[in-house]
Amino acid sequence: MTSLPDAQLSHLGLNVRDMRAMVDFYTRMLGMQIVDSGVMGGRELTFLTRSADEQHQLVMATDPAGKGSGFSAVLQISFRLRSLEDLRTYYAFLAREKANGLEGRDHGNSWSLYFFDPEGNKIELYVATPWYVSQPWRAPLDLAEPAGAIFAQTAQRMKDNPTSRPVADWEADMCKRLGA
Repeated sequence: MTSLPDAQLSHLGLNVRDMRAMVDFYTRMLGMQIVDSGVMGGRELTFLTRSADEQHQLVMATDPAGKGSGFSAVLQISFRLRSLEDLRTYYAFLAREKANGLEGRDHGNSWSLYFFDPEGNKIELYVATPWYVSQPWRAPLDLAEPAGAIFAQTAQRMKDNPTSRPVADWEADMCKRLGA
């Protein structure tokens, strides 16, 4: 097997039926803080964390279409990488291996690569950027582009986004919210 960059399990995404009950449970019972929430693609999303160095440790999304047969609680399983070059290495490898559903996304706060395992579970490999931006937010990401071009494109997008700020500022605010 090819030597691939280190990928650490970082956060989990859940499909939920009752967003209010789930948010109440995770905030009240586990002390998580709501980081962001919004709607994208007809799905309500809520992002929660207990750590000032992770923009979110849990993301929950409603399933407006189904809520019935075939409902899976797993939205995504996310692995954090160290660098944009590591993500580009995985992209090249997964493209050669013809990974199912391979898609790059720029989330502003991360560069992400999504694909599916053999049973249809969504896997995310991502790298944190130096910016925070309110979520949900996304733009296309072409990981065949050089890392410098990707960085410059995201930097411009963040410059044009009124919710964007340096991630260090966001971390300091989260430390206060978490009482750390």
